[in-house]
Amino acid sequence: MSTERTLVLVKPDGVQRGLVGTVVAVLERKGLKIVGMKMLHVSEELASRHYAAHTEKPFYKGLVSFITSSPLVALVLEGPRAVEVVRNTMGGTNPSDAAPGTIRGDFGLDIEHNIIHGSDSTESAQTEIGLFFAEDEVVDYSRSIDTWIIES
Repeated sequence: MSTERTLVLVKPDGVQRGLVGTVVAVLERKGLKIVGMKMLHVSEELASRHYAAHTEKPFYKGLVSFITSSPLVALVLEGPRAVEVVRNTMGGTNPSDAAPGTIRGDFGLDIEHNIIHGSDSTESAQTEIGLFFAEDEVVDYSRSIDTWIIES
């Protein structure tokens, strides 16, 4: 089975609430492999490129203001169907609608402060990874446990 890569952001509210380790642990326990990880303070320029698809929407300024308000943690995760696995593990965008047992369902209260972002397609993932990570910041490596997680 081929693997995918996806971008995950533990947003400023997740960092401020001390949930980075919890979010990372949930995703690692799922079997996803971290191949890139860093903390950064997102600039207005990066935020505008990341949210370019929402420029004309009424909530755009709020998105940019929030994502630039405090540091976040960016990750590149790898695994079979990584995009789908992350999206399911995150839960619905609105935490009040997200299923219990998902990151947003368990830790979020507000749609604007919903802890986590994950790419919505393999195409978006490729673009978003390129926004947040230089090529040399993503590492290829093997884990001995992969044979226990992924059928070859």
